Amino acid sequence: MEEAETDARPVRRKAPPTIYDVAKLTGFSASTVSRALNKPGRINAKTEQRIRDAAASIGYQLNPMARALPTGRTDTMAVLISDITNPVYLQLLRGAEHVATSSELTLVFAESQEDPALELSTARRLLPSVDGMLLFGSRLTDDQILDLAEIKPVVLANREVEGVPAIVPEVTVGIRQAVDHLQSLGHRSIGYVSGPATSWMNRRRWEVVFESAVARGLTVVEIPIGDATMAGGEAALPRVLASGVTAVLTYNDLVALGLLRTARAARIDVPGGLSIVGFDNVFGADLTTPTLTSIGTPSTEVGEAAMRRLLGELDREAEAAAGLLETSLVVRESTGPPGAA
Repeated sequence: MEEAETDARPVRRKAPPTIYDVAKLTGFSASTVSRALNKPGRINAKTEQRIRDAAASIGYQLNPMARALPTGRTDTMAVLISDITNPVYLQLLRGAEHVATSSELTLVFAESQEDPALELSTARRLLPSVDGMLLFGSRLTDDQILDLAEIKPVVLANREVEGVPAIVPEVTVGIRQAVDHLQSLGHRSIGYVSGPATSWMNRRRWEVVFESAVARGLTVVEIPIGDATMAGGEAALPRVLASGVTAVLTYNDLVALGLLRTARAARIDVPGGLSIVGFDNVFGADLTTPTLTSIGTPSTEVGEAAMRRLLGELDREAEAAAGLLETSLVVRESTGPPGAA
């Protein structure tokens, strides 16, 4: 049987339209077309719109890298987050994306997987190709962040470094509400299940928990864990029980959910045998049994404010007021009087 002939001819792809195609279509010079597309407001509004309509009709798209040559701008921003599995970072990213899209900017993001070395190398690779960078929950040292900020504008979220712009929600209000809530239920000994040792926000939350508990005459202990995930929360249960506390606040909701699940599997009553307070009030905190009491964080608003601050650093627009970004306690079923049935 003869083999079927195959067409080995290479596929010829049509070249993308260029600025000269737009010029030919409109009858304007290439320089006029370039001004209309790259520098809005520099020519007559009618002419500019006519050129833009023509460019759209043939599928012409601006090349941000080519545009960056004369202007030094790529209209691209980067976001580097420490853990993409944490819903909080997705909320931060969504807020930043909302502002970037409304400003006609492209947003690229990468994850460091809680690894400071990976975060630093990724940031160094991204910075030359973008106009500025947001670092969400950075695990870098202060000096490393300052070095990056000397290359391109950098704005932090959920982290503070002197000399670098930052957007940080006020955790004091929510934590004090949580400690007051536990005290009112009758708890006298509480724990804080802490997050990554390299996390600035973890240290800040522990400081406020400690100060709030001591000010109210409560016994408080820090309970470190391996990682701030559900698995980390599950592994924390033996330490929580050994500490003798009757209630815990956790670094985030993932830890709280893991602890809650393991406690129930061990037939420990929540909240009677152990009250649990999460942090961030992520999606799903109200879907557990029992539902999770959590300190809510305005993460989407933090992401929006951080991106606006970055645009302000680039003189793209006036820096917008972030408003009051405070945490607040959301009381649900995972907290109750100690020893209750």
